[in-house]
This record gives sequence, C-alpha cells and structure tokens, in this order.
Amino acid sequence: GVVLIMGAWNYPMMLSLGPLGGAISAGNCVIIKPSELAPATSSIIATLIPRYLDKECFQVVEGGILETTELLEERFDHIFFTGSGPVGKIVREAANKHLTPVTLELGGKSPVYIDSSADMEITARRLLWAKCINLGQTCIAPDYVLCSKKVEVKLVEKMRSLIGEWYGNDPQKSPYLCRIINNRNWDRLDNLLKSTKGNIELGGETDPNDLYIAPTVITGVGFDEPLMMEEIFGPILPIVSVESVDEAVEFINKRDKPLTLYVFSSDKATQNAFKTKTSSGSMVVNDAIVHLSVETLPFGGVGASGMGGYHGKYTFTTFSHQKSVLVRDFSALGEYLGETRYPPYQDWKIDRISLLMKNRKIPKFLSLILYLACFFLGWLVSSLENKFN
Repeated sequence: GVVLIMGAWNYPMMLSLGPLGGAISAGNCVIIKPSELAPATSSIIATLIPRYLDKECFQVVEGGILETTELLEERFDHIFFTGSGPVGKIVREAANKHLTPVTLELGGKSPVYIDSSADMEITARRLLWAKCINLGQTCIAPDYVLCSKKVEVKLVEKMRSLIGEWYGNDPQKSPYLCRIINNRNWDRLDNLLKSTKGNIELGGETDPNDLYIAPTVITGVGFDEPLMMEEIFGPILPIVSVESVDEAVEFINKRDKPLTLYVFSSDKATQNAFKTKTSSGSMVVNDAIVHLSVETLPFGGVGASGMGGYHGKYTFTTFSHQKSVLVRDFSALGEYLGETRYPPYQDWKIDRISLLMKNRKIPKFLSLILYLACFFLGWLVSSLENKFN
C-alpha cells in the first residue's frame, strides 16, 4: 500500500531511511516526512530520494507542524512514527479516523539496575558510553540508575575517572561530545538541573551559547523530582537509592513501561527477576544500547513507550499484510468428504465432520522416517560412487 514514515531529529538519517528499506522490500509506496528540527538532513533526504528512487512511488515532504497536520489528514495503509509520546498520541488519534495501523517508536525513562555482583569497571564504561553518545539524546539511553548506596559510591568513582580519561579536564573542549539540538531542549535540561534537590557529583556545567551540558551524575535524587517525571533525553544521570531487587522492581512497575531496561548483575536470580517481573520494550543484561545493532531482535516499545516493532525481518513484517489464501478444486472426493456441512443435519454428519476436523498429532516415530530416508539415500549414492569409481 502507501505508507507514511515520520522520522525523528536525534538520528535523522537512520530513523527515516531505516524503515524505508523495509517498506520498499515489502512492496509499498512511501511518503517520508523527515524532522524539521534537523533541517540539513531533511534537505539532503529531499534532494537524494527523488534522484535515485521512482518519483511516482517515493516522495519526501518537508516542513513543520502545518505540513505534518495536512499529511495526517490523508488516508494511509500504515503510519510509522518515531518521536515523543505526546506527538505519538496525536499521530495515533489521526490514524484512528481511517482505521490506519500504526507503529509508534516512542521513548520513556529507561531504568538501569546495578548490584554488587557487577564488574564495576566494565559497568561504568558501558553505562557512561551509552549515556554520552549523542549527548544522551537517544531514545534508549539509560535514563536513571537504581542501586544501593554502596554500589553508588563505587559507580561514581569509576565514572569520575572515565570522564577525565575520555573527555579530558575540560569536556566542553572534547571533540567526542555532541551538543544539545536546540535552545528549547537546552532550556528544558537546564531547568531540570536547577530543580534537583540531589547532589551533583560529576559535571553540572552548562553553556547556553554553545548548547553544551556536561555529562552529569546526580545522587540523592527524590522519587518525585522533575528529573524523575519525564524522559531526560540529555547527559544527566540521576541515581536513586534502593536496597533490594524487589524495591527496584516495585519502583519500575509503578511507572510507565519503559522502552528498554538495563540490568548489570552476575546473579542469575537477579537477572531472571527483572525478566519475569517487569514489562519493557526490550531488556539488556550487562550492557546498554548494543541490542539496537542485533538485526535478529525486534525493536519497539510497549504501553507508553510505543507499539509495534522493526529491524531486520521485522521491518518487512511491519510493512506487510499477511493475507491468507486458500485454493480448492472441484474433486469428487473432496466434495464427498465435505458434504456433511450441507443441510439437513443428522447425527452421522456431525460424527463425520467431528472426525475430519479433529487435530491429530503425528506420532514421533513417524517423523524419524524422513531422516532415515535421507540417511539411506546418502549411503546409497556414496556406495554407487565408490562402486563405479
């Protein structure tokens, strides 16, 4: 059919063209709406798509709220949206007018749980890397940490050392840190920093002229602070103290279902507790963000973090409709066996149709026949080759 793909600004090329590949492979025509907040990428997509793809089948629409609103008035066979929860609700509401199925790749507060069995050096490296790429502007970035006070002290110490090692004494001058996308998002993050009642252990420096916010770790964060009320989407990492797995699970389950959940622990029981007692779009044990690169894993949210999934073959499935087709002939035998469906209904007809429709399992020993036949055929071919050679 005809599908609409609405990309996001934080990874504007990947989040627009990644779904496009799956939509094309499934045989769709596509309208692409890149994010206006990444104007350079939007412009290059609008320039290159018509140069290399059929203009009759693939179009790019640039613009902001007005153009997006007009697009959503149209009837599509599928809408694929990546972005925030509030805008996702608007997209879903517009799609409902035409009963159009949607894939919503949203976000949320992806929690991290760390216990004392974790290798703290490796945990700190993987967690800090995941938080700082794109300066935290990633939908599956670790949003906050749940751990004990003892683990907290070790984690902060390791992260302090790593920030100096990776970004130097003045991280703002490092070529390895990005910047916040625009003033509006910078102001939002700055207000979150100013509102916290916690202790800024690392970072905290800001520069509005450079749209810079330093990688920041905050301890002693309250459950009801603004930092814990919305997705941070920046380089700020709050740490909330919990004393047990059960307390962490309860904390997570009281909030919206996250896009992903990270657990750093060598204890199998702890890992299993989060697998079975929490609900999230995905879960990673002892690493962060890397599941995004595994094409055999579907990627998507649940509840407030989204609906539907994609990546690899799942992108093809998302943009496909699995149509059932049954073809029969006019054979006399088939008609004889099926005549029991016609009136007048009698007991013998009911008995026969019940017999025909019974779901029977093939005996296990019969399934071995195929394997034995293949083995015998291979042996026979090998014997004949030896005989004639």
